[in-house]
Amino acid sequence: MGEVFIFDHPLMKHKLTLLRDKDTGSKEFRELANELSMLMAYEVTRDMPLEKTEIETPLTKTESPVIAGKKLGIVPILRAGLGMLDGILQLLPTARVGHIGLYRDPDTLEPVDYYCKLPPDNENRDLIVIDPMLATGGSASAALSLIKERGVRNLKFMCLVAAPEGIERVQNDHDDVDIFTAAVDEHLDDHAYIVPGLGDAGDRLYGTK
Repeated sequence: MGEVFIFDHPLMKHKLTLLRDKDTGSKEFRELANELSMLMAYEVTRDMPLEKTEIETPLTKTESPVIAGKKLGIVPILRAGLGMLDGILQLLPTARVGHIGLYRDPDTLEPVDYYCKLPPDNENRDLIVIDPMLATGGSASAALSLIKERGVRNLKFMCLVAAPEGIERVQNDHDDVDIFTAAVDEHLDDHAYIVPGLGDAGDRLYGTK
């Protein structure tokens, strides 16, 4: 079973509280989402392998660790996932970026895919799928399935806020995928919104309704 990692760093908790506040405007919401995503990416990549390389400091030659050439990819789920991307790329500027387009059918609440483009040689990459909210888990599960159909096996899922129902769905459908989140909230309401949540992340990012 994939693990669930819930971050409890004080900076993450602080920024998430500001994200939740209904009075936080779109500009500040975008900035906070990127800042929180960058902090989370620092933890998500903690297991990246290292290798020694020889460098020369101003005083002497020495061996020092560098990332061992691991190929990474970031895959935001459109559209809200884009609100996390820039923050992660500040930390991982050489990561390749793919995109998955999904929307939730308003009647069935099930995801419908309309776009999927992944980085080249994606089967040789570790991919981090990002979406601010893990609510029912339908979109996340569908995105992970689309990626696996293209030969990718090393996957992680990263979100800002998760509901227990969404975590259960992803773990049932993809027991090999670890989930990383800044908070696990109480439950979903009758409209499949996370409670207390932070509202519709896409609308708050881009000022739409």
